[in-house]
Amino acid sequence: MKARLHQKYVEEVVPALKESRKYGNVHQIPRLEKIVVNMGVRSDLEKAALDDAAKDLAAITGRKPAISKSRHSIANFKLRQGQPIGCRVTLRKDAMYEFFDRLVAATLPRIRDFRGLSPRKFDGRGNYTFGVPDQTIFPEIELDKVKRNQGMDITIVTSAPTDDEARELLKLMGFPFSER
Repeated sequence: MKARLHQKYVEEVVPALKESRKYGNVHQIPRLEKIVVNMGVRSDLEKAALDDAAKDLAAITGRKPAISKSRHSIANFKLRQGQPIGCRVTLRKDAMYEFFDRLVAATLPRIRDFRGLSPRKFDGRGNYTFGVPDQTIFPEIELDKVKRNQGMDITIVTSAPTDDEARELLKLMGFPFSER
């Protein structure tokens, strides 16, 4: 069975985008391609910090994270080549739609004083990246077991060629942009 948000995309969003943008081909209609969740961990923390971040990220996304290692040595940051510095998960298809649904419906409204995300964080190619300051806003995380607060970056990659098309797609999917 397909995710609830995928059915909404097929039944509501595609006809609305086709009507408003006058696409001649169904393959021109923008869609979500993937969501990348990235957690960076300071290199001077103990190894358990990376393990805790990976465990939290696995609980949030439902996938085992890949460990990112540094490419270069930087003496000022006490960083050595090949040292683990973060973890990331790439979600596609059903897992992506499930995560997006949980993010929009349950997680983002739990942020204190949340009034929507800035509509100006697009990269010029139709991709949207925003940061979450704390992993405890996700309902999957048990607050008693959190040892250190850890932020993360979430990138939503779309097939839209422009930011306006991607913004319209995300707004129709229910993404909470702030109205300014």
